[in-house]
Amino acid sequence: MIKKLASETLSEIYRSNGTRIIDARPTAAFNGWRLGSEARGGHIPGAAAFPQAWAANMYDAVLSKRLASKGLTPDRSIVVYGYDDADSTSLAERMLALGYRDLAILEGGLPEWAAQPELEMDRLKRSSQLVHPEWLHRLLEGAQPEDGPTGEFALFHVNYGVPEEYASGHIPGAFHLDTNTLESEKDWNRRSPEELEAALLRHGITRDTTVIVYGRDTAANPAEQKPGRRAGQIAATRAAAILLYSGVEDVRLLDGGLNAWLGAGYPLETDIRIPTPASDVATSIPAHPEYFIDFEEAVDLLADPGGVLVSIRSQAENLGKTSGYNYIEQLGDIPGAVWGNCGDNAYDMQHYRNLDNTMRDFNEVAARWKAVGITPDKQVAFYCGTGWRASETFFYAYLMGWPNVSIYDGGWYEWSRRVAAP
Repeated sequence: MIKKLASETLSEIYRSNGTRIIDARPTAAFNGWRLGSEARGGHIPGAAAFPQAWAANMYDAVLSKRLASKGLTPDRSIVVYGYDDADSTSLAERMLALGYRDLAILEGGLPEWAAQPELEMDRLKRSSQLVHPEWLHRLLEGAQPEDGPTGEFALFHVNYGVPEEYASGHIPGAFHLDTNTLESEKDWNRRSPEELEAALLRHGITRDTTVIVYGRDTAANPAEQKPGRRAGQIAATRAAAILLYSGVEDVRLLDGGLNAWLGAGYPLETDIRIPTPASDVATSIPAHPEYFIDFEEAVDLLADPGGVLVSIRSQAENLGKTSGYNYIEQLGDIPGAVWGNCGDNAYDMQHYRNLDNTMRDFNEVAARWKAVGITPDKQVAFYCGTGWRASETFFYAYLMGWPNVSIYDGGWYEWSRRVAAP
């Protein structure tokens, strides 16, 4: 039997260690976007994000495994809420059939809870920088969506050296942005301030431009010549990090990238669009030098008890079984760094993403980091092989509002080639 709880009742028990709460709405709503009639965006504190749409596409065995991975096991008291009772009941009934017994739904869903200002809510601190397909579609149609840009905006389809991918189909209105314009092909580090300024001007970007980036992900084989061309969403976060470093004040990422756009039923176009160049970036580059560190600073960070250097590399890379790249020979990892994982290989970030390729529940990310000593009170620098995967985790920490985060740009590629580096 599935019980029903009023908001007042749930507010009395939701902090109980024995009770778990499931938010069955889309992850964008969980993060803070108001997709329905809710008065406030966000979620009930402590809730786990598990959209009903995920459950609807899972076999029972897979659903059980995925629920358990979030600590949502049959021995727990569980409360489910969505936008309405139908949302909540749909997922609760699936769980009931899987052997869950102590189940309840929140009457009236999240809108009922959000309508009572005395009840707490949680949200991703910079949720407006992680946009969803419906938001982007409304913006491109000329509407003013929630937290929309107040001035000029530009949308970019980002990848590495694959202009033909952009030409074959992109979100209507998007320009192409090649990561080679932002980082050097010699060492894959960010380009010089002068080169970055030229790149921004050429793409019509100034400090005040709202820049929205996204990529297209396809299956990457690390053995192919240029597997990075398939990791479009990682490329998009690499561009986002360098744009923030340069001084662009409003940089946003389309959560889930091109796949999320197509999954929402929106069209593509093949028109080649060329941005109108800007005459002045209106900032001194880098405006935020603190977002990147180099070799000497990485060495200092390792010796700092208030700092942590985080390896965003696969387990095989961390253990020295592979370098992860066809152009890096040295095996191993930086001594003293904390392993932060990524996914299966150098072009996989599934440790930080949901099944639909969107950003994983930020509370889960923070909990995983905390378990290995990565906390927001420390000076945290992420690195990987050449900076891409580190850029994705940096951007997620930025979204979470962590105050002292950066990217060690040289990563393992630089460290492994430095004679004096252990």
